[in-house]
Amino acid sequence: MNLSWLDDFLALAATGNFSRAADERHMSQPAFSRRIRALEEWLGVELFDRSTQPAKLTETGQWFRSVAQDMLARVARVPGEACAVADANSATLRLAATHALSFTFLPPWLRSLESRTTVGPIRLVSDVLPQCEALMLQSRVQFVLCHAYGQAQGRLETAGYPSIKVGHDVLIPVTGADNAGRPCHRLDDAEPNGIPMLDYSTESGIGRIVRAVHGPELERRSVQPVFTAHLATVLKTMAIDGRGIAWLPNTLMQDELASGRLVVAGPDHWRIDLDIRLYRDPANVSSTADAFWQAACQGECDAS
Repeated sequence: MNLSWLDDFLALAATGNFSRAADERHMSQPAFSRRIRALEEWLGVELFDRSTQPAKLTETGQWFRSVAQDMLARVARVPGEACAVADANSATLRLAATHALSFTFLPPWLRSLESRTTVGPIRLVSDVLPQCEALMLQSRVQFVLCHAYGQAQGRLETAGYPSIKVGHDVLIPVTGADNAGRPCHRLDDAEPNGIPMLDYSTESGIGRIVRAVHGPELERRSVQPVFTAHLATVLKTMAIDGRGIAWLPNTLMQDELASGRLVVAGPDHWRIDLDIRLYRDPANVSSTADAFWQAACQGECDAS
């Protein structure tokens, strides 16, 4: 059996339409149909009732859908589990961190850990939050460092991964300043075309938090996205240029706030207090990873 047949099967199971599923899998319909038939022949059963439009799963097909999903999930975990076996005797830590924290919080935090334990080589992946979460769920990294907020739980919280608070941050709505040092835009002002917002894409963990906390109120105030990106550093540049209002982590813009290149664009209730949390894969254990975790936990106790 070809593992790609499972993806073919799940694509057809989702739509029941051979043409649409073939397009999704980037092949012609005849080639796609042959692959579905090959899977059925390998299993020795019919997976779809082709007498209906759209095609429907047979009872066996309904059973096999969960089997196919489990098989693909298991295959996706294999590289991470192989790394975990290799890491059992490795001194190298594998850490994923969101872009904003990689640039700001991570370096001084690592220095503080080095005062409690020997921090050996670290292999860092800096990416958007969904990718960091996926790496952890696939056991490709041992730790994830990211912003967290209770009303906007991510995949690691819902999956029950242990975490500790290692820092604090604040999301603040900011914009560029005019020649008099006043905000170019304000959340409590009415603008003819709506309040311009520098928005986060759906790939952004910070964007997920902003939408969870202030989404309904922003809609009532006729906020209009004028620029969208998944990196806070990109939105910071656009905000400095006066293009709109962006919610940025305080850790990312302390110098710009101090110099007046960025100014606060709304009253305090628009601010969002955040935790900076370290998540651990409990199944991905090595003595080096355990020492790193214990040092991080000790830092949490010292800060409280």
